[in-house]
Amino acid sequence: MTGIVADWQGAWTDRGRRVAAVFGGPYPRHAPVIAGVVLGLAAVTEAAARGGSSVTGMLTGTVLALCTTVPLAFLGPAAAALCVCVAGVLSLTADRIMTVAGLATVVIVLYRFGRDGGRGQLWAPVLAVPFLIVALAGSFSSGSEEGVLAVLLAALAPAAALAGIARQARVQAHAHRAARQVIAASLMEHTARGERARIARELHDVVAHHISMIAVQAETARLATPGMPDAGAQRLLEIGDRARAGLTEMRRLLGVLREDAQAADPVALSDDRRPQPGLEQLNELLDEARQASGTGTRLIVSGPLVRLDPGVELAAYRIIQEGLTNTRRHAPGAAVDVELRFTDAALRLRIRDNGPGPPAGTADGSHGLTGMRERAAAAGGELSIGGAPGGGFLIEATLPAVTELS
Repeated sequence: MTGIVADWQGAWTDRGRRVAAVFGGPYPRHAPVIAGVVLGLAAVTEAAARGGSSVTGMLTGTVLALCTTVPLAFLGPAAAALCVCVAGVLSLTADRIMTVAGLATVVIVLYRFGRDGGRGQLWAPVLAVPFLIVALAGSFSSGSEEGVLAVLLAALAPAAALAGIARQARVQAHAHRAARQVIAASLMEHTARGERARIARELHDVVAHHISMIAVQAETARLATPGMPDAGAQRLLEIGDRARAGLTEMRRLLGVLREDAQAADPVALSDDRRPQPGLEQLNELLDEARQASGTGTRLIVSGPLVRLDPGVELAAYRIIQEGLTNTRRHAPGAAVDVELRFTDAALRLRIRDNGPGPPAGTADGSHGLTGMRERAAAAGGELSIGGAPGGGFLIEATLPAVTELS
């Protein structure tokens, strides 16, 4: 018994879905056709009953009844509203045989035209004005059916047009609100990705730089200190191993952050305009590199010195910082030349070491080199990496020399 009831309920539920598919939604596809045909039949029947024995009266009433209803089934919102309203005014003024079905059709077409948007928001109220004029100026007998229909049309026609316009306004407001929500969510996601990319870049440029120096200094102290006890050497060895393990884990974490943020725009993501660090702190950075590696690190400056935009200086500082870190990691003991060449249009950077050259996979797979490219692009410049002529590794960057506004 329970199964029979469930099948019966399921069958009616399925029928309900099919009916909703035909008539549902803000603009049902078949509803105007069905309404126009039904109202047309009702109007013709009413006109024939009121036409009396006169053949001419019956014919005229039938034609006007059809003109006030059938256009709803076969014409678009604008054309149907125009035809129905013109026929309605003629029915009230010429023969005074306006039908109730025609009145209902006038209300429907004006609501539909106003809801259609575009020109309907302007012309739907205009098409309702003649009914007001007819009701005010018409000489209908007191209590006549035509007079009652004229008054109803004078009240309902403008109301239907305004109701359609209000409906369209609500639909548009809902669509705009939904679009704003989507845009806001997209901006929030984009901002979050950009922040993760910036954090990844700063982690690599700052934290990884210091951890790398710890590893190098621990190894240098263990090898360069004569007579060190075995326990002290073992501790320094463990410090170096822990630092290198920390670098490995950080590179893995940075890989996860970059995969999550790779869809973000690098130009929009690195608008960190802090004035520090900049080129004024470059000597301190080079001193740290000399102390950590124990090898020569030269700074070569040419061209007229100018005060650059803080974002350009930050990008130059981070690129040099990563270049020095890259040398300590892949070419320990190699000497490094850092060259700054100032021109009117650009700042040109060259970071070159005399090591064995770029290791396999470094050009494309290193997070540090990827970060350098992003920083150069964010500042409006470009960066290239590769082997140096005569041996070694070469990083070249061109950054726009945008003078800071005072």
